[in-house]
Amino acid sequence: MKKYLILLLLTLNSSNISFGQVFIPYYGNIVNNCSYDTILTNLQIFEGAGIKELGTFSLTKTKNWIISKYSSYGYTNIVEDSFNYLEQNTSNIIITKTGLVYPNTYIIIDGHYDTRNGVGANDNGSGTVALLEIARLLKDVNTEYSIKFIHFSAEELGLIGSHHYVEDIVIPNDLDIKLVFNIDGVGGVNGMVNNIISCERDETGPPFSNNEASAIITNELANCVSLYSTLATEISYAYASDYIPFEYRNKIITGLYEKNISPYYHSSDDVISNLDVNYIYEVTKAAIGASLHFSTAFDGTTRVTENEFLNKMVVYPNPTNGIVSVNLGEIKTEIEISLRNSLSQLLLTKSFEATDHFTINIDHQPAGLYFLILESPLGESKIIKIFKE
Repeated sequence: MKKYLILLLLTLNSSNISFGQVFIPYYGNIVNNCSYDTILTNLQIFEGAGIKELGTFSLTKTKNWIISKYSSYGYTNIVEDSFNYLEQNTSNIIITKTGLVYPNTYIIIDGHYDTRNGVGANDNGSGTVALLEIARLLKDVNTEYSIKFIHFSAEELGLIGSHHYVEDIVIPNDLDIKLVFNIDGVGGVNGMVNNIISCERDETGPPFSNNEASAIITNELANCVSLYSTLATEISYAYASDYIPFEYRNKIITGLYEKNISPYYHSSDDVISNLDVNYIYEVTKAAIGASLHFSTAFDGTTRVTENEFLNKMVVYPNPTNGIVSVNLGEIKTEIEISLRNSLSQLLLTKSFEATDHFTINIDHQPAGLYFLILESPLGESKIIKIFKE
């Protein structure tokens, strides 16, 4: 990844920054299911596939293996984004998990899977296996925002895969991207104390208009590292990886990169024995916590919010045969409601003026699971599962 520049990293210790975030037990329980053994096994498979350069069987084999992993997790929206470079065909791999509140707004979590001059256990087997573990654990988690897990190809030739995706897909389709979270080279160095991860923010331009937002989410990323892993953090700056084409197009970016920079990248010595698997494990836990935070994951029916504005509402009967009553109790304010089915398809959207009670008729809908989403003028939201008999 960081092969074009040798840079002095100017850092700021994140312990001096207050982020206003708190540990969420639900997120912590998901993070605790992160598996060291799964990470190591996947890393061994990645290493064993060989040198994954453009036009090689090893690159194709790795692509097919990544696709098979997502299929085994239960993902069905898996797309090969094919392109040609230097008269060779290759593909980015795009896996989409649909959000329940903002299905058309995306968190992109990415890393590249091609390598250069070696099997690339660190660059970027480490990011690849982290991405797989995040996707495995978030598969059945409710999130407000949609997530695109993207494995880019031809990064080592100049960010070719991510440039293609941004210019040929993101821009023509006006894709609504909340942020891009890049994971590249997070394996550490065997024999060193690997207890700090660099959280990377946008400090360059043009454009400069996305820098402030990038700084904010990178601070949030650093806080998630502290909340959900044993690692300390430093704030550094983004360069020479797959978030850069997004940055050029004014998207908000952040990323993770090892503090102890491996001397083995782009060589035959970039193998598992020269990195620190436990460091990847801790980085992955941090990335899982951050992914839950960025996508606004929620347990059961209620989004975690700082305010309790909607907590007094009652929805009944549930299960229902068709008519659902919503009682707001003492709350008297305008409410925006929407109804989605289990495929996140929008069935109804409506505003209710200040009231303490209203009803929704889903008698014409088939039996099954539905999500009633209520939003207040203060920006709070509550998501309620409704079971239609």
